[in-house]
Amino acid sequence: MNELTQPIERLYQMAGIAQIGVIAAVILLVVAGVVWGRRWYLSRPDTGKSPRGPAIDALAIIAPYLLGLLIIAAARPLLVTSGQPTAGLEAIWLLLVTLAVIRLLVFLLRLSLGQGLRIKAWELRVTLVIWLVAAMQLLGWLDTIVAALESVGLSAGATRITIWSVLKALATVTVYVVASVWVARWIDRRINAIQELAPSTRIGIGKFAYAFLIGFGALLGLQASGVDLTALTVFSGAIGLGLGFGLQAIAANFVSGFVLLLDRSIKPGDVISFTGTTGTSTTGFGWVEELRARHIVIRDRDGVATLVPNQNVITNPLINWSYGNPKVRLRVPVRISYADDVELALKLLLEAADHPRILRDPPPVTRLMEFADFGMEIELRFWIGDPAEGVNNIRSDVNRRIWALFRQNGVTIPPPQREIRILEGNVPASKLAPLPTQPIMPSTDRQD
Repeated sequence: MNELTQPIERLYQMAGIAQIGVIAAVILLVVAGVVWGRRWYLSRPDTGKSPRGPAIDALAIIAPYLLGLLIIAAARPLLVTSGQPTAGLEAIWLLLVTLAVIRLLVFLLRLSLGQGLRIKAWELRVTLVIWLVAAMQLLGWLDTIVAALESVGLSAGATRITIWSVLKALATVTVYVVASVWVARWIDRRINAIQELAPSTRIGIGKFAYAFLIGFGALLGLQASGVDLTALTVFSGAIGLGLGFGLQAIAANFVSGFVLLLDRSIKPGDVISFTGTTGTSTTGFGWVEELRARHIVIRDRDGVATLVPNQNVITNPLINWSYGNPKVRLRVPVRISYADDVELALKLLLEAADHPRILRDPPPVTRLMEFADFGMEIELRFWIGDPAEGVNNIRSDVNRRIWALFRQNGVTIPPPQREIRILEGNVPASKLAPLPTQPIMPSTDRQD
């Protein structure tokens, strides 16, 4: 403990009242500026999407440290002139410069890793952890603290695990993983810049590189920290056992996600539909927003985002309205009365197909489908070339036009009808049936 308290005692001996006041003012100002600046920084949009640019953000986050350095620079000559000690100010100056540099480097590292509020919230925490280690080294306390942490631990055979070895392993793995994430993001940006590749292929390569590099970086970090990788065979066996018993669905979704990315059957922006799956829409009609490792994100016309597991997309049939030829044919069935002119009704159906979204090649056609119980079933068939703009909306427009034309020309749409006879009195129905005019001969046919 004497080695830890000696630097503090020397600092108090060298410090004067004026110097202590300046140091306290600098610390309070820097802490207040950091707290206020962090709230402002987290409430602002991501730097990559903000018009003010990363330079303004960098200046804003290191402004409290710069202000503290300016106060120290202004107070030091005054203390020297009055004969006051300045050793404490010089130590605070060095620590403050180190903190500002680390804060700026962490900010630049976050920009290279990507945007997001969660990453922004960890910037200050990571900065303080790194700065505490650097400050202990500058003050000469690091060796003493490391020796104290090394003395606390447990032995397992020839291996000794201490608090310091665990912290060092965590720090080493973190550095390797962060470096792997940075390389994966760089590869992802380079791949996305290649417009010759399909969007799904670019996403697949990026996600595969991300998963592979993260795992590879974690293994390198463990090896660099002195962990014997052969001891992980038991852990890998446990993972295999878990995949065999309880993680089949997760593994299947993960593999199915890579299959979807590689075969390019579905890509972001495609319009797909499978009934009863997406959102609150009754037709299961939606847009693919994002392809993820476990699921795809589908946004329907109601604004509801549905997360569909990749395995369901692989194993279940669905309609991709954006796949291949965008032309699709729609059918509008209509029923007319037997008393109406069927030729006039078919002509009116063709007039109702006068819509800007309906293609003229191939042209709309009409068909008399069948003579049903309640009327004649006729049908209008037409082609559209933009199903991504909606299917039910154009069907609704055509139906409204058909209704208006039928009313103008006297064509009726008959409702279902049934003729019901009610027998009154206590006379059985068998006595009301007509009597046969010829005698009934017995049947000789033995077939049922």
